[in-house]
Amino acid sequence: MNDALYAGIDGGGSNLRIAVVDARLATIVTLSAGPANPSVIGRERAQAHIRELVRATLQQADISPKRIAAAGIGIAGASNLHSRDWLLETLAPVLPDSRIVPSSDLEIALVGALGRRHGILLLAGTGSAVFGCAPDGTQLQVGGWGYLLGDEGSGYWIGRQLLRGIIAAHDQGSGLTELGAACLDELALANARDLVGWLYRGNEAKAARVAGLARLALDMARSGNCEANRLVATAAEHLARQVESLRSRLDYPGAPIAFAGGLLATDNALSDAITRQLKLPGRPKALYSPANGAALLAQLEWRDA
Repeated sequence: MNDALYAGIDGGGSNLRIAVVDARLATIVTLSAGPANPSVIGRERAQAHIRELVRATLQQADISPKRIAAAGIGIAGASNLHSRDWLLETLAPVLPDSRIVPSSDLEIALVGALGRRHGILLLAGTGSAVFGCAPDGTQLQVGGWGYLLGDEGSGYWIGRQLLRGIIAAHDQGSGLTELGAACLDELALANARDLVGWLYRGNEAKAARVAGLARLALDMARSGNCEANRLVATAAEHLARQVESLRSRLDYPGAPIAFAGGLLATDNALSDAITRQLKLPGRPKALYSPANGAALLAQLEWRDA
């Protein structure tokens, strides 16, 4: 069935992305809009958002749902390990004739990055986690506990550490550092106390806004700011330790390593530091996006059925 199409749904911490590809994995259409993590925005809102964007994606390319042979879906906060039924229920009304392949945001990112199921994925975006799959099919995850319990080395973690530095300086009366002053200037805030109103205003996704501050730290680290460099180095150490732990537990010393997430998608202070710590020849570059990885996973499952 060479004219079969496959859909991939990737719900990260900050954005929902949907891609439709053909049998050769060439992208026909892709669309993105807003977060879809049910742990952040609630299950009903996430479900409605995913369905709406699936419909919009198909409509934009004038594709009938009947043409989608299979669809892979991986949503942060809704892994198939504990939310399989919810993932199936989410797509059933919009893709009633398609084979649905529930997964996780980490697995689809691994498949997309490497073009296969086996290897280790280091993800650092709003959150962080390390996921691996050995050739024998064994899967393990380290981290990914969410911003309240962990996510060390993530964008949220970096942003929170930056804000804590500003708060500590204020409470100790030591004055703002260059990094702290740059952060308040970025947020257009007059003083540290204004952070309370900025952080807790409205119903906006707080984790995503805090994670957005990581870019400032990475930029200033590249410019030679010592405080930013220490912060980035600590984040890199957290992430590299998790990779080594997972590699050891999988007993997969030669596992190919893939990077994913907004903080590792470009050459920057953090991706450079982790690449050095893991002794990689260069920053790993993904073959496909996580959304296309979900579509590839769906294609593999559909062919094996």
